Amino acid sequence: MSTLSRPPGSKDLWLNAAYDLLIEGGVDAVKIMPLAKRLNLTRTGFYWYFKDIAELHRAMIQRWEAKNTGNLIEQCELEAASICESLFNLMDCWLVPTLFDARLDLAIRNWSRVDSDLQQRVKEADNRRIEAIARMFKRYGYSEEQADVSSLTVIYTQIGYISMHRLESREERLARVPHYVELFSGIRPTAREVVNFNDRHQKSIE
Repeated sequence: MSTLSRPPGSKDLWLNAAYDLLIEGGVDAVKIMPLAKRLNLTRTGFYWYFKDIAELHRAMIQRWEAKNTGNLIEQCELEAASICESLFNLMDCWLVPTLFDARLDLAIRNWSRVDSDLQQRVKEADNRRIEAIARMFKRYGYSEEQADVSSLTVIYTQIGYISMHRLESREERLARVPHYVELFSGIRPTAREVVNFNDRHQKSIE
């Protein structure tokens, strides 16, 4: 029986701390000693969960892909009675951090500027997101061309929000969402669709 015992902490704990450092200072800030200091753990504990910093980087990227891209695709594929309802489902991503982490998305994009492999992964993620949104539009009768342009408009709008550090209150964002839905779809959402969207986000902050 091994005499080695698992050190304090967990893989997720190290990953979470790495994300915090990435968001605060970029990838150059994600180093083993600063991570250990932040967690009040020894650097030896790091090597229990990761072979080296490169493995940590890979785990960070994989989690970003699963969370931001994976959740966005799932939201696009939810059952909905109309394109407006589907768009409201997608807009949940921009209001629920557990579905989509905008600060992390920006940090990953900034990191990709100095990492050609990651840059390719970001391009692939964007393509997967665009394709999922286009499929969503096509389910409701939009042509290939309409779906393509609409999906690009949705993604570029959100990337603009993120990259420009657009600051607005939650109330302001909620008030604008129905107008974005109408702009993207060309259809005014019904009063019931707007109420349902607002109700679920109001409940999330009560």
